[in-house]
Amino acid sequence: MHSFTQAPSRRGRSSSRATLAVVLGLPAALVVPVAIEVTRRMSGSPLLDAAWAIPVAAVLAVAAFLLGRGARGTRLFMTGRILAVTGMCFVLSSSLAVGIYEFLLWKEHSS
Repeated sequence: MHSFTQAPSRRGRSSSRATLAVVLGLPAALVVPVAIEVTRRMSGSPLLDAAWAIPVAAVLAVAAFLLGRGARGTRLFMTGRILAVTGMCFVLSSSLAVGIYEFLLWKEHSS
């Protein structure tokens, strides 16, 4: 007899975590490049306006990475992990670019 109070099987839970990691990892990897392209196409919008996408991508990438930790050994797991790492790479590189730009502006105005 099957009880409805039993926890779902480990494999099913792992698969759903891997799927959710991919669902969150895909926008994590795409939000920064899409924001940059949107600001490029909008007239009068500076590229710096795309910086709003950095914290969004960071939250999505960390969530995807953490969800992917519970899922091991599947192709879906690897896809989620790759997307999460790609999102974090975009977050780190764009944060560094914005930080250097702001530092140079501050240096220019303070001298």
